[in-house]
Amino acid sequence: MTAIERATIDYKSEVFRKAIHLCSLSIPIVYYHITKELALWILIPLAVFSLLVDYGRYYNKPLAEFIYKFFGFILRKHEVDSKKKNLNGATYVLLSAVTVVLIFPKVFVVTSFAVLIVGDIAAALIGRKFGKTKFLSKSLEGTLAFFFFSFIVIFFTPKIQGNLTEYLIGFIAVVVGGIAENISGEWADDNFMIPITMSITMWILYLLLLPQLGLVLPNVPN
Repeated sequence: MTAIERATIDYKSEVFRKAIHLCSLSIPIVYYHITKELALWILIPLAVFSLLVDYGRYYNKPLAEFIYKFFGFILRKHEVDSKKKNLNGATYVLLSAVTVVLIFPKVFVVTSFAVLIVGDIAAALIGRKFGKTKFLSKSLEGTLAFFFFSFIVIFFTPKIQGNLTEYLIGFIAVVVGGIAENISGEWADDNFMIPITMSITMWILYLLLLPQLGLVLPNVPN
């Protein structure tokens, strides 16, 4: 099955969905300049509100009609399944943001979230347009696009010391995040899986390769 055959919204709607997704790049950019505490004060209410609205549409008909009228064209099939009551991608973005900000050092959060936005957009748009070769659960073309654009992101995201090892750690984390993006589905949204798997990977590699930095969770200075 090709990437196009897997899709549940048309390509124009996919582009619009990813344009909205691009706005989430504000999360790592803003978080880089503020404290962890302030970030959580902002993100937690937004995540709770999004969660209530997202679940509320399954139980409140007027709310559902309003959401589907204006946003239904960018929601995937599994995101409107009233039996499974799945969350939409935007809610997962906020939930994953709260999770990684709460648990991981700022440098991991900024890097993994920037990759989530840029890499996921590249994988979706290029995979939908040119994806013909099946790789794991999605297309090889989409996954390669994720890797390529995410590797570029690694050159611009913050580092602790800026040495070669940190870049290598970032590249390895991108590979892990790309695989997570590829195999994620209804059971695990990529908006949640990418930042989590990348942050865990970076944490483990920093502890193994750069133990002198003392990045021991959860008491890591941010």
